Amino acid sequence: MIRPTPIPLFEAYGVELEYMIVDAESLNVLPVTDKVLFDVVGEYASDLDAGAISWSNELALHVIELKTTDPARSLGPLPGLFQEQIERIGRLLQSHGGRLMPTAMHPWMDPDREMQLWPHENNTVYSTFDRIFNCCGHGWANLQSVHLNLPFANDVEFGKLHTAIRLLLPIMPALAASSPIVERRVTNVLDNRLNFYRSNASRVPSVTGLVVPEPATTRHEYETQILERIYKDLAPYDPEGVLRHEWANARGAIARFDRNTIEVRVLDVQECPQADVAICTAISSVLKMLVDEKWTPAERQLAMSTESLAAILLDVMRDADQAVIRDRGYLAQFGVEPTGEEWTAGKLWGRLFEAMGLDSVAADEAWEEPLRTIATHGPLARRIIHAIGATPDEATMRRVYHQLCDCLQEGRMFVPHG
Repeated sequence: MIRPTPIPLFEAYGVELEYMIVDAESLNVLPVTDKVLFDVVGEYASDLDAGAISWSNELALHVIELKTTDPARSLGPLPGLFQEQIERIGRLLQSHGGRLMPTAMHPWMDPDREMQLWPHENNTVYSTFDRIFNCCGHGWANLQSVHLNLPFANDVEFGKLHTAIRLLLPIMPALAASSPIVERRVTNVLDNRLNFYRSNASRVPSVTGLVVPEPATTRHEYETQILERIYKDLAPYDPEGVLRHEWANARGAIARFDRNTIEVRVLDVQECPQADVAICTAISSVLKMLVDEKWTPAERQLAMSTESLAAILLDVMRDADQAVIRDRGYLAQFGVEPTGEEWTAGKLWGRLFEAMGLDSVAADEAWEEPLRTIATHGPLARRIIHAIGATPDEATMRRVYHQLCDCLQEGRMFVPHG
């Protein structure tokens, strides 16, 4: 096999979106992903090449993933391409009495009772994860995310990109949080998916680390300081080495040297692909400015400790756009002068939107509506709480999540009224 020529920074993108399959009436999880794939492929396949967008299974039998089949040279066409496949899956699900549901966590799933592992191809990997970590919990069974893959051509580009990603990663949930409800309860955390994600591998702590990756500027440094430690710590539980792969790393951004990309994994899935890709566009634009050293040199970006970045992430995970950033050293990375003024993550993103030229970006792409919706009304998690109330009854919760399912099927933003 000829290894493809590496793609330079920001010249292509890979996007993966995960969705729940639920009963069309009750919205309870419906574990029929294998049946949907069987309907099209004629066997219990784990993947389907549907052209520019492919389908695949995930660990849980009620989750289906849509992803770019090949690196996309532009993010522009992706919302329409994803939407086409969402509508196709929606039609297929009618015969199973189901539909697709967006957002990063099912709001009333009981994973101990309802979790079903994918039982077909690649089941060895899933059963190994289950044996070691017990996947019957929210941290494995009830997480739907967006993965943004960004390429690098060589070690120099890897170092620049990884440094920029770990710096921006703590405030990404301010845009993307969409999981404020767990088991029918509105919690005090807007990004519960990340909250469960960060502890789902606690039996082997090095697998996730602090979610924010440690500093590493070369492949050798990354493999020796991060991957080899994970493999060593997993070995007593996995003597056959089933999980001895780069994807066993569960940090919020992971290096995939097998395809020369870094995969960002801290983004909750939104109500429609246009919103997901708009957030990916904003993140990519700011990362490019960081790589270009618009505000601070790479050496200064690299000097931010993993612990201080992780502390900011925890605050943003809880309060999203309203999280107060008190670390003046972090704010300085984005050109914020030291004054007595209070800065929230949402306010910082407003500054970054200005720096990336939201109006000029919107003139070329369809990002204006989703980004302005987020800037004006907050991330999806906050909009859900606004629509549902702090102590919603069963009927209200189901009504709002039916509306979210409609947004996904119709490709539109969720903006609560009143």
